[in-house]
Amino acid sequence: MASVPSLASTVHQRVADALSAALPEAGTADPLLRRSDRADFQANGILALAKKAKANPRELAAQVAGGLPANDVIKEIEVSGPGFLNITIADRAITETLAARAADERLGVPYAENPGTTVVDYAQPNVAKEMHVGHLRSAVIGDAMVKILEFAGEKVVRRHHIGDWGTQFGMLIQYLIEHPHELDHEGSREVSGEEAMSSLNRIYKAARVLFDSDEEFKDRARRRVVDLQAGEKETLALWQRFVDESKIYFYSVFGKLDMEIRDADVVGESGYNEMLEETCHILEESGVAVRSEGALCVFFDDVKGPDGNPVPLIVKKSNGGYGYAATDLSAIRDRVQSLGADTLVYVVDARQSLHFKMVFETARRAGWLNDQEKAVQLAFGTVLGKDGKPFKTREGETVRLVDLLDEAVERAAAVVREKAQDLTEEEIAERAAQVGIGAIKYADLSTSASRDYKFDLDQMVSLNGDTSVYLQYAYARIQSILRKAGDAKPAAHPELGLAPAERALGLHLDRFAEVLAEVASSYEPHKLAAYLYQLASHYTAFYADCPVLKAETPEMVENRLFLCDLTARTLHQGMALLGIRTPERL
Repeated sequence: MASVPSLASTVHQRVADALSAALPEAGTADPLLRRSDRADFQANGILALAKKAKANPRELAAQVAGGLPANDVIKEIEVSGPGFLNITIADRAITETLAARAADERLGVPYAENPGTTVVDYAQPNVAKEMHVGHLRSAVIGDAMVKILEFAGEKVVRRHHIGDWGTQFGMLIQYLIEHPHELDHEGSREVSGEEAMSSLNRIYKAARVLFDSDEEFKDRARRRVVDLQAGEKETLALWQRFVDESKIYFYSVFGKLDMEIRDADVVGESGYNEMLEETCHILEESGVAVRSEGALCVFFDDVKGPDGNPVPLIVKKSNGGYGYAATDLSAIRDRVQSLGADTLVYVVDARQSLHFKMVFETARRAGWLNDQEKAVQLAFGTVLGKDGKPFKTREGETVRLVDLLDEAVERAAAVVREKAQDLTEEEIAERAAQVGIGAIKYADLSTSASRDYKFDLDQMVSLNGDTSVYLQYAYARIQSILRKAGDAKPAAHPELGLAPAERALGLHLDRFAEVLAEVASSYEPHKLAAYLYQLASHYTAFYADCPVLKAETPEMVENRLFLCDLTARTLHQGMALLGIRTPERL
């Protein structure tokens, strides 16, 4: 089905047409239509246009209003102040527009006009290391953006740039050669993520102790790094065992987060090894990078250290080793040239902003990024504890991500059990996972990504305030009403007038498509979270003011059930795009 124009776009077009007719010399003028508290919309663009045309703004506004006869969409137009237009929409138009949205499985949300290919780089854990709270935001924000962009019609390539290369592997592989059964598991049963991580942790700690205390082991470990970089067969096979064991663990954590991570999308640092030398060669040949004290560097006029000297991006170190920049630049080449991407989105900690600014600028100088192919960093802030400091355990340790997720589910179970009237223990456990994980995701996604946010589980699983549980309960409440409706079915009745709470809910439902378009273009999922919270709040007000099943006439019952049903579908779709489940019963 074709997309459904929003009321805002319909009114915008009609006011623009009337404005062009009243002031032909202005051409296609923008009436600057905004939502308003005084009416449904306000057109603010007439003042500036009148000033330009040396016309009286109030007279021009009256002329435009006169060219907008009250019709099927606009109920009332009022000229106010120095030349604003206050516009009220007809109740019939609200209901008819919503009915058209309800008839479409995409709720009237259009596909993007010119979809392209976007690579989203997110969820980047390190091999042989435990995931901690710092890994949460990249995964949650990235997953939501992938879903939102795909819904908009974009072709999205997921990339998980895991840390699977580097000097620490010499130490780990050498230790495994000398203690060959440390990664073995008893029998042929499937290994859990916790077991895999526990083996890796044990090996990492033991190898680190040896590396720090035994000079001969340290030498053997360093030689092993050279073998790894040279692609020596046995060394690579043992390296692969560490990667595979880590993936068992990663996938179990992402599974708890209710996220799908596909093997084909995991392309770690090692995936670009073959390209590093060529990347450096191209940069040096083209003069983008220059030799400085033996290292291959890229310099920038606006990047200086505290001493005022330029701080370069080091692509290749003076000892011949490659820096992170070589890998990141090779990844850009691969994503643009091999995957055909026109947009690269990096969901990476804000503390790496300078590195990525320098990498993107280097890629532009080399011609790998240009006006057609662009890269953006969706930078995110730090997760803080209730005390406003970086989130740590009482002992000052970094918080394990898996412990955090388990605790959220535990807290949610208490909330669900308290409210549950007819749920079995099994159903309570299932809902607890959906509510607990949803609470963590929503707390993250409802904050602007660039800001730090406080991790407060008590607040996150609260039924009151801006939480996912509040939204999930609104959805479950609607499902309960629909189940109790018996023979009465949702049906739109455009001939009925709307109560103020119905109008407010209807006008907000109509904004869904425009909010999604804005979120997809600006990479700001918190705006979708804000929209959904406002939707649940409008619904709560509607529920309080407008009896649904006890409405005065059968038509009013059907019309209110229709508003309930469309609200539930919008909540369900919006929450799904944020990666959050909406249980039918709570």
